[in-house]
Amino acid sequence: MKASLFYQIAAVLLLLLAAGHTFGFSQSDPTWGVDAVVGSMRSIHFDIQGFSRTYWDFFVAAGYSVGVFYLFAAVLAWQLGGLPAEALAAMRVTAWAFAFCFAAITIVSWSFLFIIPIGFSLLITICLAAAAWLSGKVG
Repeated sequence: MKASLFYQIAAVLLLLLAAGHTFGFSQSDPTWGVDAVVGSMRSIHFDIQGFSRTYWDFFVAAGYSVGVFYLFAAVLAWQLGGLPAEALAAMRVTAWAFAFCFAAITIVSWSFLFIIPIGFSLLITICLAAAAWLSGKVG
């Protein structure tokens, strides 16, 4: 197999993760019993550096920021997948940094999240590590 295929698979998984995260991070199920906490996060305002904000604002900002990062990562993976083998071989540090970044995200997901982000993060990490490994092989 070639590194480009693993990058393209990772790109598709990242795009799905970006969409799922962006549209789902702020959803809650009434059976979780978090309505009071969410209501509190939304209703208590405080001033910070000249802006009136809530903890909900911070939560939403963090959620959208992660979605934007996943979208960027999808574009990066797709672009890496389109590079010739010689160019990928010259970018091994970037390739491994990308893989290690998602390995860390997998650990965070395992520690704090649930099966869907754990599964996606793990599959993306495997694809990126395989691509990084194969990117050192020219020809």
